[in-house]
Amino acid sequence: MHVQTRIQMKLVKNTLFTDNIYSTIENSRILIDKIFLNTRIYFVFKYIMLIFKNRKLALKGLYDTEKWVSSSLKVLKLIENCGGKFHIDGLNHIKDCKEPVVFISNHMSAMESMIFPALIAPHKEVTFVVKEALTSHFLFGPVMRARTPIAVGRSNSREDLMSVIKQGKEFLENGTSIVIFPQGARKDIFIPEDFNSLGVKLAKSAKVKVVPIALKTDFWGNGKIVRDLGPIRRKRKIFISIGSPIEITGNGKSENDQIIKFIGDKMNEWN
Repeated sequence: MHVQTRIQMKLVKNTLFTDNIYSTIENSRILIDKIFLNTRIYFVFKYIMLIFKNRKLALKGLYDTEKWVSSSLKVLKLIENCGGKFHIDGLNHIKDCKEPVVFISNHMSAMESMIFPALIAPHKEVTFVVKEALTSHFLFGPVMRARTPIAVGRSNSREDLMSVIKQGKEFLENGTSIVIFPQGARKDIFIPEDFNSLGVKLAKSAKVKVVPIALKTDFWGNGKIVRDLGPIRRKRKIFISIGSPIEITGNGKSENDQIIKFIGDKMNEWN
């Protein structure tokens, strides 16, 4: 059974997310962002400064769970300061789940990778399945490696499957939950056919539950040159919905279909 560490108990006490639903307060955009009109100058500057700070901590071996959650919250507040409006529901499904789980989510932008630690890590140890290239990236690499992710090359799907199953089972057996984006690449629209069953297969192999997450994070667009520094679309609201834990029975196909339906229904509702 998962037991919260002292650090996690401290993080829970200090978290923004004390209820099952979180919504950004009205008029959260700050003056300095308004001064730059509708550009992304302020957002990009603050975001890059935060990444360099995290990189420095990671290189010193100081980027622990507490720093990870703190930086995640800073990104959330930065988004709100730049006009982003969050609506997050189902937070109780993270808090109430005592055992490690596999979180399965669609993937739209860099935002979810930055925000999820603030939602999940105060309650349970967690890591991500990420592209191998990110772990060797000059800027993001040290930060990624500090959080001991499961890295996949995406050149050989069978090797990726075996790697995720093997490493994922070890993490889960040691009490660490895993976030996986079965779509692989970020996509502005949800295409069920692109949503593989890797997360469900991992959960079945490790005998743990899956927690579906549906999200709409296209407030933060994907850049053409630098993927993480795309346009900021202030008129688009940000939605994250966390579903109930699902136990895998049989071959997992019906559960994977259930996850796809959950995400698809939410996307239709938000659109």
